[in-house]
Amino acid sequence: MSDAPPREAGARLLSIRFTGSGAEYFRIWIVNLLLLVVTLGFYWPWAKVRRLRYFMHNTLVDGDPLDFHADPKQMLKGWALVGVLFAMYNVASSASAVANLVAIAALAALWPALWRSAMRFRLGNTSWRGLRFRFTGSTADAYRALLPLLLMGLPAGVLGLWVPDDPEVVPPDWVAASFAGVGLFAVLMLPWLFWRMKAYQHRHYALAHLQTDFRASVRSFYGLGLKQSGLMMLLIAVLMVMTAVASLGADGGMGLDKLSIAHWIIGLLVLMVLGATFLGMGPWWTTRLQNLVWNHTGNDQMQFLSGLRFRDMLWLSIKNGVLMALTLGLYWPFAAVATARLRLEAVQIRSGIDPDALLASAQENPAEAAGDAAGDFFGLDVGL
Repeated sequence: MSDAPPREAGARLLSIRFTGSGAEYFRIWIVNLLLLVVTLGFYWPWAKVRRLRYFMHNTLVDGDPLDFHADPKQMLKGWALVGVLFAMYNVASSASAVANLVAIAALAALWPALWRSAMRFRLGNTSWRGLRFRFTGSTADAYRALLPLLLMGLPAGVLGLWVPDDPEVVPPDWVAASFAGVGLFAVLMLPWLFWRMKAYQHRHYALAHLQTDFRASVRSFYGLGLKQSGLMMLLIAVLMVMTAVASLGADGGMGLDKLSIAHWIIGLLVLMVLGATFLGMGPWWTTRLQNLVWNHTGNDQMQFLSGLRFRDMLWLSIKNGVLMALTLGLYWPFAAVATARLRLEAVQIRSGIDPDALLASAQENPAEAAGDAAGDFFGLDVGL
């Protein structure tokens, strides 16, 4: 049963359209690429702003485009900070195991705050009809959301102190067993971690006086993870059966020529199964995750609806992969535009409030229209 709010009388659907073209984006992409090479990567913030502005300007919600207002110079400060942090980590990791553990702990302690800063910066610099979006999550909630990640990383880091620096020295048996236990614990906690991260993000998106909620359950994320694990186990079972068939052929006294042919056929089938599975796994995960997350994001007045179909995503992935291989990667901008169009146009917004009323509400409270882009000095973007 869906946790989405019931449809209200008078609600209407706001469509999302993407009007970009591969040819237009190719020109932006190739110029960005050349300038990144010439500047040894220092052009990255400007390249990212150009890319985001292009995709935002071509994303129309109810006929009106989004906009992106970030200052690349401010983003450069954020990237410089991240670079300094990782440079310090590399120095510490080469000093000793203890220094490496301290460096990892320091980065882990900072990462939730940087993650929250990135979301505030990205949302605060995005607007629709002149209204700035906002991210209202607190730093404390960011640390609580990433708590499972800290619980997974700390035991692994401590166990790393007992791993010898010499690769020829075998660590004690209890260390290997403990690493296996930590790994199993991490696998079991991953859906919970993913749910907490998505819940933190999707409960704190705001526009004017509206703020989203997230109604997906932890169980739904575990269900998604179990389905993916089931597909992987099915793949392993098929490969084991194929290997057993090849072994039986060898044990059955099959002639050399026939055995070689059988091995070639089995090998080809294995490659086909591997290719089909891994080619389909990404589109399957993307489709199911997008629909799960956005169909459970909204509030009493506005609800997102995602109807992305697996077969459409699979076909597009195959097409993009073939054309990128044939063009040695030059098709990538066209693939990015086609993927954005498919995923964005699969989403609609069911609104129980007139957008004009939303604008009027924001005009009465200028702070809601201004957003909080200036709230974070560094303007970090660590990947939403």
